[in-house]
Amino acid sequence: MIKKLMLSALAVTSLAPAAIAADWLGDDHTVTLNVFNGAIFYDGYAGLDRNLEADADDGILRHRNSLYAVPLTDEFLSQIGEKLDVSVVVEACCDNYDRIGNVNLALVPKGAETYNTADVQRLELGRFITPFMDMNRQPNQVPYSYWMDYLSPILRDANLRAEYDLWLELEIFGVPYAANQQISGCAGRNDVFKGYLDFITSDEPAPLTENNVLVPMVMKNPEYIRNNLNNYQEAATDEIGKTRKTYTFTVPRDVEDAQIVLITSNHGADVNGEEYNRRDHFVYYDGELILEYKPGRTSCEPFRKYNTQRNGIYGDYKRTDRGWQSFSNWCPGDVIDNRILHLGPVTAGEHSVVIDVPDAVFYNNDGDFPVSMFFQGSIAGMLPSSIDSVEFDPTAVFTVSTDGRVISVNTDRSVLWLEVHDMAGRCLRRQAGLGDVDATRWAAGTYLVTIDDADGYRTTQKVVLK
Repeated sequence: MIKKLMLSALAVTSLAPAAIAADWLGDDHTVTLNVFNGAIFYDGYAGLDRNLEADADDGILRHRNSLYAVPLTDEFLSQIGEKLDVSVVVEACCDNYDRIGNVNLALVPKGAETYNTADVQRLELGRFITPFMDMNRQPNQVPYSYWMDYLSPILRDANLRAEYDLWLELEIFGVPYAANQQISGCAGRNDVFKGYLDFITSDEPAPLTENNVLVPMVMKNPEYIRNNLNNYQEAATDEIGKTRKTYTFTVPRDVEDAQIVLITSNHGADVNGEEYNRRDHFVYYDGELILEYKPGRTSCEPFRKYNTQRNGIYGDYKRTDRGWQSFSNWCPGDVIDNRILHLGPVTAGEHSVVIDVPDAVFYNNDGDFPVSMFFQGSIAGMLPSSIDSVEFDPTAVFTVSTDGRVISVNTDRSVLWLEVHDMAGRCLRRQAGLGDVDATRWAAGTYLVTIDDADGYRTTQKVVLK
């Protein structure tokens, strides 16, 4: 479901990639381009394992047991059309827990046969969470799909390809220690997953372009490094004690249309961990609030079938939607959303994005939020978009008003949740359904009222208390 935030001329689309797989995938006018075909990943904490694979013969560059890369050849790239989906399949080996994985694009110096990931610019294209899988039970594979038409202009960028070779990375972190004891056939083994990755594109190759402007902004660190976004590490926050971080970037030239692709997820599974607490996230672009979101699906039940190992997330009985929403930031077996921040025209120069999660706790300084972002602009014309041509403006059907003491919402639609935040991002009121909000104890000033309806739409509107 597309969610739109109408706070200004800036438009934001929160994408659930698995839910918007392109409707053209079933027709006869597609080409499937294979990148990884059953690559075996090993213990992410161990040294690089070269004993069980003919590494030198399969064309895969193994940076570590959890991160592999292959170069995208000119022949491969010449087949990319304007429409593009990325398909990932993970097969169970000897890791029966939920782990993080991702697909990345690396910009590597021309002609290099290898590279250091710390020395090159990289973009995270998609993130996913593996389910709790027993390799002996079916299904032993889980699919993930991403709509990525906007990646096509990057792959076809003549200037980018003249300066760099493009390498595609598949990263799946896993460890076998629990499975060594719990899963039949896994004793003594250190293989954790198999990975498959395909590009599915329209069969009409698209020409090279010189309209694309690409600016890598931030690439998440692996989970064993952290320093992503939290409130207790200097490199992970603007100020210790606050989960707020500023990312600055420079756009080299004016563009007619632009967007930022943002990926975040919440991790920390110990007692009171951030993995199990849904928090309001606030995103500011050049000082203006352009996105407010709370991670998590309405329900994780669609992914139950992939969780074939008994675990504490999926119990013996189905949970209600409200049960899932009470703790689940993401679903084992699901993608993590790519959130597309549509910016419109952007001028050359320095810009900033601030991510603020004011209610995050990080109990006992555990966990963090991996953040990845990149900026993409078009010098001429519009970037590819998945937004439906029929626009829905929540401000037309939700009216927020106040008499100075009570905040009221008038609508004919079914409302699931109503929240009120102050301008510092603190949630002052959260309630299920409609109902007046008593604001008599709050100071005069501007507040944000967020409404989620039963069809998945969200609107945030400003209200001034005097």
